[in-house]
Amino acid sequence: MKLLLEREDVNPDIPDNGGQTPLSLAASDGRDGVVKLLLEREDVNPDIPDNRGWTPLSWAASNGRDGVVKLLLGREDVNPDIPDNGGWTPLSWAASNGRDGVVKLLLGREDVNPDIPDNRGRTPLSLAASNGRDGVVKLLLEREDVNPDIPDNGGWTPLSWAASNGRDGAVKLLLGREDVSPDIPDNNGRTPLWLASQHRHKRVVKLLQAGKSANPNTT
Repeated sequence: MKLLLEREDVNPDIPDNGGQTPLSLAASDGRDGVVKLLLEREDVNPDIPDNRGWTPLSWAASNGRDGVVKLLLGREDVNPDIPDNGGWTPLSWAASNGRDGVVKLLLGREDVNPDIPDNRGRTPLSLAASNGRDGVVKLLLEREDVNPDIPDNGGWTPLSWAASNGRDGAVKLLLGREDVSPDIPDNNGRTPLWLASQHRHKRVVKLLQAGKSANPNTT
């Protein structure tokens, strides 16, 4: 890498057929040393998206490459909120995949919006709750600027997703927020309690019935 980058005729940003640049590939594989060398070059664009709209930060965040994420966020010209073709930001990927360390790093940036929805209206909290990423759910709920009740395009809140998938840990964390409403229905009128009951998630049903006036009579 050092020898190649010393050549004046080497373009460090040439993408492959999938649109990934050398920086994107190195970030994806967690090659901290290579990423550092590339980022030291002023002519390297750290935000070039590939054919799917994934930036180097998206790849690093999705794969849990904490060291690379830290290096990328050290560049002042890195935009940490660039969405891919599906509307997923780096935080969305890190939240969905349970990358607690990456989520901490991203939330440490003042310019990161923790509530950006994807093309289906799902926020990072919704994705984390749905997949039972309790550590990430806790980190997001500690942020006062996170709205825990944002519904997606189908009207499902993070609690709806957690309840439907039997994620009792996430349900418990969500009910711990005073501003979470346990009775918000989706576009078909189904509440989190209805969804949990339908899928026979007994522990989730108990949590919802014990918490904050979840209405068992709501369709």
